[in-house]
Amino acid sequence: MKNNNKTLPNETDEIFLTDGGLETTLVFLEGFDLPYFAAFDLLKNQEGYNALKNYYIRYLKIAKKYQTNFILETPTWRTNPDWIEKIGHHKNELALLNEKAVILLENLRTEFQNDINSILISGCIGPRGDGYVPENCMRIEEAQQYHTAQIEAFSKTSIDFVSALTMNYIEETIGIVKAAASFNLPVVISFTVETNGKLPTGMSLKDAIEKVDESVNIPPIYYMINCAHPTHFLNELSENKNENWVKRIKAIRANASCKSHAELDEATELDRGVPKELGKEYKTLKDSFPHLNVFGGCCGTDEEHIVEIANELKN
Repeated sequence: MKNNNKTLPNETDEIFLTDGGLETTLVFLEGFDLPYFAAFDLLKNQEGYNALKNYYIRYLKIAKKYQTNFILETPTWRTNPDWIEKIGHHKNELALLNEKAVILLENLRTEFQNDINSILISGCIGPRGDGYVPENCMRIEEAQQYHTAQIEAFSKTSIDFVSALTMNYIEETIGIVKAAASFNLPVVISFTVETNGKLPTGMSLKDAIEKVDESVNIPPIYYMINCAHPTHFLNELSENKNENWVKRIKAIRANASCKSHAELDEATELDRGVPKELGKEYKTLKDSFPHLNVFGGCCGTDEEHIVEIANELKN
């Protein structure tokens, strides 16, 4: 049996694919009702478990076909203390809920380990508040304490690193990085940006990345941008392409839609954009920034988008 390679994306130039818009796929394309956009809630029954399993299998097959590595992201963006209680779970279930999500991905890694060179498992962390709007903002120490419960739960599993997605202000971000360091877990930080390429607070990506790196003893292994269309941030990166902070960004999980966060929040129908065009935009990103090597999708993206992205990157 093949030993799965555990090289992290920051340690290699090899390409890693990951999945697309988990929640938008489940809600708009498969008809599931996800309370508060919480995909982990599907693990409560066999139908939901199978839906999640089949979702990830479709993406693993893409990685197998295009001979890329793959990152399995746990469906736990909402599996933190506030959100699980809103959904109706007891706070004492937090560790179990995160563990169940990891076990699902462990089984998939075993199933595909002979087909894909490197399959990594990332423990997904989401913001305490809204992903698009900085609200109920915490101080660094408060954020560290808040996110410790979920990160501690991940530390007792087989994940390879934790990823904080859709971060929109730096105090919460720094708290997460500090919490991960206290459990010796590598951490990836993913910021979301508005149509002007800046965080929802108005802070630039440059300032956000540099301030996080300066504020911690053990910085993130790399940064990512998610839940924004490439046209929202390409100019910001291009204008600063030779600066060190740009080189700290290794991953892109873009939206299919060019719409703003406010427009997406109000949308009642899924905007899938044009998959082939998104693939070309990823190729432009890769050509412009060769150090990028982790590629997936966010809201509105599905397997068709990732196939187009893989096509462009491999050809």
